[in-house]
Amino acid sequence: MSTRVVVRADGSLDLGVGALAPKVLQRSGRHARVALVGTRALLLSGDRVDVHVEVAAGCSLELVEVAATVAYDGRGGPPAHWCTTVVAGPDARVVWDAQPLVVATGADVDRTVRIDLATGAVVALREDVVLGRTGEAGGRLRSRTHARLDGEDLLVEDLDLRDPALRRSPAVLGTARQLRTVTVLGRRWEEGACGPALQLDGPGTLAREVLGVGPEPAAGALDRCWDTLRRELLSPSPGAT
Repeated sequence: MSTRVVVRADGSLDLGVGALAPKVLQRSGRHARVALVGTRALLLSGDRVDVHVEVAAGCSLELVEVAATVAYDGRGGPPAHWCTTVVAGPDARVVWDAQPLVVATGADVDRTVRIDLATGAVVALREDVVLGRTGEAGGRLRSRTHARLDGEDLLVEDLDLRDPALRRSPAVLGTARQLRTVTVLGRRWEEGACGPALQLDGPGTLAREVLGVGPEPAAGALDRCWDTLRRELLSPSPGAT
C-alpha cells in the first residue's frame, strides 16, 4: 500500500498509510503541514516504498520528515526501491524538507522522483544523501528525478552513485560522503543569491553542496537559503483566508 497525502481544493485532506504514515501537524484554510513517520524499519533489501502527493490548485502543503532513513546492508539481496510522485495543480505550493537518506555499506537503493507541475505551481525539495554510517564507505544508490511543467520536461536527472570509483571523482563527491541538494521547480532563485546553482532551461533552479560528515555538519549557504525560500512560499500561503 502506498503512502498518500492529497490536499483537496477546499483544503481538506485525503491521507493513506503505507511504509510512511502521514500525521497532520497543522491545517489552516487551504494550507496543511504534514509529517511523514515510518511505520516500520526502512530500508531493507527488497523493500518498495511508494509515496503519492497531490495538491490542488491554490493550495499549499509542507511535508516534514521526523527522522533520517537508513538503507541497511542487503547482504546481496535485491535493491530497495523508493518511488515518489508529486502532482501540483495551478498556483499550488509544495515544500518538502526531507531528512537524510543514509546508505549503509552493503545497501542497494533505487530511488525515483516524478513531479508534475501546472502553470504557477512551485515545488521545493531539500534532500540529503549520506553514503555510509560512521566508519563506512557507503553502499549503492541510483537516484532519478523527472519533473514536467504542463506536460513538458523541466528537469531530467539520473544521479548514479553505484560505482565507488566514479563517485570518488572530483567532479562528483571526491572524498566527501554527504550531498545536499535543494531543487526549486516552477520558479528560479536569483542568480548568485545562494551560491553556485544550475539554472534550468525553464523556471527552476538546482543547487548542491558537498559536505564532510560529522556529528554536526556545519550549516552551509543552502540551509540559509532554504529557510528564506520556505518562508516566501508558505507565508502567506496561497489561497489562505
